[in-house]
Amino acid sequence: MTRLFAMVWTVAGSILLNGPALASADQALAGDALKRAVSGKRIYLATPLGGEFPLNYHVDGRIDGQGPASGLGRFVRPNDSGRWWLAGGKVCQQWTNWYDGKTFCFVLRKVDETRLAWDRDDGLSGIARVGQ
Repeated sequence: MTRLFAMVWTVAGSILLNGPALASADQALAGDALKRAVSGKRIYLATPLGGEFPLNYHVDGRIDGQGPASGLGRFVRPNDSGRWWLAGGKVCQQWTNWYDGKTFCFVLRKVDETRLAWDRDDGLSGIARVGQ
């Protein structure tokens, strides 16, 4: 079931999120600014067809998908945990099972006080809302 949700998210994301460019004109976050943007935060990823789901970036390097989700986000959020870290100016994450445990890294740009634009190393991109 987890593999099905990962495939749905990947296919729908590549079709819908790669449409209009979402990257901010601002420079990518780096160093302490990058760490502050995610460490200890709940980041809500928008789903391609409506809704959002949480990713919790714990300060100790753990990541999970626990918390409230809306719309289609209730069906695609990870019921998994893993780890996150910073490398080469990117936020990287690896889940135990979600995406078959593959590592993905993201460049983040601040859109405004509550939103981040992200570009994943496989070409997907989107907007995320920063929670608590």
